[in-house]
Parts: sequence; C-alpha cells; structure tokens
Amino acid sequence: MGKRVAIIGAGVSGLASIRCCLEEGLEPTCFERSEDVGGLWKFSDHAEEGRASIYQSVFANSSKEMTCFPDFPFPDDFPNFMHNSKLQEYITAFAQEKDLLKYIQFKTFVSSIDKRPDFSITGQWYVTTEKDGKKESAVFDAVMICSGHHVYPNLPKESFPGLKLFKGKCFHSRDYKEPGVFKGKRVLVIGLGNSGCDIATELSHTAEQVIISSRSGSWVISRLWDDGYPWDMMLVTRFETFLKNNLPTAFCDWWYLKQMNARFKHENYGLMPLNGILRKEPVFNDVLPACIVCGRVSIKPNVKKFTETSAIFEDGTVFEAIDYVIFATGYDYAYPFLDDSIIKSRDNEVTLFKGIFAPQLEKPTMAVIGLIQSLGAAIPIADLQARWAVQVIKGTCALPSVRDMMNDIDEKMGKKLKWFGKSETIQTDYVSYVDEIASFIGAKPNIPWLFLTDPKLAVEVFFGPCSPYQFRLVGPGKWPGARNAILTQWDRTLKPMRTRAVGSPQKPHLFFRWLKFLAIPILFIALFLVLI
Repeated sequence: MGKRVAIIGAGVSGLASIRCCLEEGLEPTCFERSEDVGGLWKFSDHAEEGRASIYQSVFANSSKEMTCFPDFPFPDDFPNFMHNSKLQEYITAFAQEKDLLKYIQFKTFVSSIDKRPDFSITGQWYVTTEKDGKKESAVFDAVMICSGHHVYPNLPKESFPGLKLFKGKCFHSRDYKEPGVFKGKRVLVIGLGNSGCDIATELSHTAEQVIISSRSGSWVISRLWDDGYPWDMMLVTRFETFLKNNLPTAFCDWWYLKQMNARFKHENYGLMPLNGILRKEPVFNDVLPACIVCGRVSIKPNVKKFTETSAIFEDGTVFEAIDYVIFATGYDYAYPFLDDSIIKSRDNEVTLFKGIFAPQLEKPTMAVIGLIQSLGAAIPIADLQARWAVQVIKGTCALPSVRDMMNDIDEKMGKKLKWFGKSETIQTDYVSYVDEIASFIGAKPNIPWLFLTDPKLAVEVFFGPCSPYQFRLVGPGKWPGARNAILTQWDRTLKPMRTRAVGSPQKPHLFFRWLKFLAIPILFIALFLVLI
C-alpha cells in the first residue's frame, strides 16, 4: 500500500473516499464515531451529539438515477425518491460490495488533527482518536475530512426578542423525530427550508394549528416535473446549463421564474422569495401548497418578538397560545478537531479551493469532501471530489499556485454573490462544478467527440439528465458499464412505477422538447425579418 490516509466519517463522502484511496493504491483508515455507516442517512430515534440527525419521515429530494455512486446503480425496483431507510440500505450494500467495512474503525471519536513539526517537508498529520475512554495518536500522510455539514445546529435565539420569556417548548429541527407528541398542539415553525416545510406539513395532520414563519420566502417545487418525470432528470442537464450560461441574463431570469412558478403562483401563497431571481436552493415539497389552500398550514413573515405565550409577526398579526416553537434554521459547519486557521484563512470564513483544498497549506495533504451544496445529489459530487483529492495526495495531480487558487476563490465568490446573494454560501451550480472537478482528472465527457463517435450516447449525455454514470465513462476509475447505464437510466426510472402496466412505457424525448421550445423564438425572429 502507498501513503496512509485518515478519513473522518463513514457517511457517503467517507465511503467514496475509502474506495477512491483503494483505487489509487493508498492506505485508508476511516474513523466513525457511531456504530454504522451512512452518516446523515442513518436514522436514530434520538439526536446524538456530533452526528447528523434526521426525522423518521425523511425522503430523498434527488431521484435514484441522479443520486447513486457512478458505478453502482440502484436496484430497478427501488422507488425514484427513497425513504431514508431505503437509501441507508443502498449505502450499506455499496460498502459491502466494495469491501470497505474492514477499513473503518467504528465507535471512534477524532478529538484532534494537528500538523507534525516537520509538516512543511512531509505534509504529515497527528490524528488523535478516542475509543472506550482510551486515547491514541497516529501519524498519517494525508487527511480527508468527510464529517458533513448537518451536524452543528444554527439556533439564532438572540435574533428573537422576548424568546427567553416564552413559556412553551422550543428546540431545533434536528431534535424532531415524529408527530405523535404534537397532537392537538399549536406549533410555530421558524424557517421555510426543506426541514421546516416537511415538519410543518407532517404536523398539519395531528396538530391543532401550524404556522411557518419565513424571513425571506422560498421557491417550493415538486419532486415531479413535466409529465410526472423526476424533477432533476428534467432540469439538471448539460443543455439547460449551457443555455443558462450563454443566453442573456434577462432571458435566463425570466425562464427561471417561469420554471419556479410552473406549478402555482408563489405570491398567492405567501411563499414568494424577496429576491426571486436569485438561484436560492428551492424547497422540495409535494404537499405544502395543498396544506396552505386547505388551511392546515399558514405562512407568516418573520417574528418581531415573543411574549410568554405568543409570537408577534412583523405584519402585526399574533399567533396566540403557542405550545411549541421549532427552529428549522439550518446548520453551521465546524471542525472542532481542527485549528480554525487551517481552513478559515481569511475573514473567519471557510476558504477552500474548489471547496476542497486549503490554499495556504504548505503541502496539499488535507481535503474536505462533501462541503458543497447544489441543485444536485451529494453522492456523485463526493465521488468526484474524492477521486481528484486522492490524485493530488498521491502526487499525480498538482494544484495551482497559492495566488491562482486565491484568485479563483475570489472569482467564485463574485459569482456566488450574483447567483445566490451570498459570497460565503457553500451553494454552487451542479453541472458546472462537477464538470470542473472531472476535468482535473480527465473524467469529463468530451461532448463533440461523442457526437462524432457515438451519437446515440451523445444525445443522452448532452440533452438528457447529467447522471453520475457520465463521470465514469473515461478517466481514472473508468467503469465499463457506464455507457449502458446511461442508455438504460429511463428504464430503471419507470420500472418501479409500473406496478399496474397500462400501455407501453413513455420515456421523455428531451431533444425534441428543447427543439419545440427553441422553435418559438426562431419563429418570431423569422416573422420579424419577413415583416421588415
């Protein structure tokens, strides 16, 4: 084996990192503080310190064909949007199939990661762990941090005057597990993200009244898109990304608003974001509009202040006799085992090249995997990040100069401000990002060459969903089954739904869909030219 690599966390990012280390001849040791793999997707009936926590009813927001490890498709009969237990089953099967479990030390807590005195020469780290009350320290040639960003709850109690006087119960959404205890209660949910909307709609069936308070609003879209196909297989495509990056901004903004409002007019439901053209990550919820229109859930603006029993909103309305306040206010990302200066090298913000490497480190022997949020699934991103990171650690890929990396970070911050409204956000454009990472290791598909050599595949790759299999067509870790997986992805999508077969399966014709859409402006241009 080659260099020794410490991997922190055995969630999907950790498993991807173990596998990629093995593919490149490195020696991985993974430290996981719980007793199982899965990370975020491993459900527990109580929140555990230092671990991500989900509620019992969580379903994936990304479809199975867009979520899988690139050389390990989900079984045909798995539903397109899976319950957390089904996703955990898949993750466990992947770890077993790739023989990864023997590289994981379970129930082992990483207490500190420190540079060795000769780090500037060796790039080595001391990794101190605790298990059964015993501390151990070992030297590793590199570290891959895969502990996720859904661990440390953001609970902004100081932002709500009077909350200390409130006599009801209040807690963060990570402590919510199931709706039974809320029967007949009056509940205020603060936050209009995925968790807040999921919890509110679930509680609407048992609680007496549920109100969601939102400071800035959100786009709420369905998991089902045009003709009932999975949203991400229709929206997350190379062609749509190409149009977005090359058409005039005004047209892109108009098209984005049209897509977000395709199901219902958000302003009529009190959901409209304050700045609608920002590419804020939408909320995926299939029932919230119905709950609002049926009076089971109400949307209110931000809370101005609390009293002992009520909340007064900024519009002057009051929600009386509140029993529970649930803060669905997201998470802070932190690495308590690591000196902040390593990854927070400027203005106390996480400063990472491509979201992975700390540019100021003397040696590129630490990689952060999974600290990215996008309109796409986490597993394919983690796989690509890990593949590039192990190439850098191994020495077969070199990073740019510190100056070039910092310039790239500044440029990306400017783009994030334009698209998402926050320069420090970890959100990014999915297709552009995965293509960028894939290009570093020669795993990005060559679209023009594909159209010349394999037109059938090229049409599916360019106009169809940007599925994970595309990034195992070429490059290190190339998978011989990638082409067939791409050409059969719609078969696996349709199979679990056809439990009562009526007619033949109807696959989308994405190329003709876009041709029809583009024909409209072409027709107008032609008419304009004829008239003048």
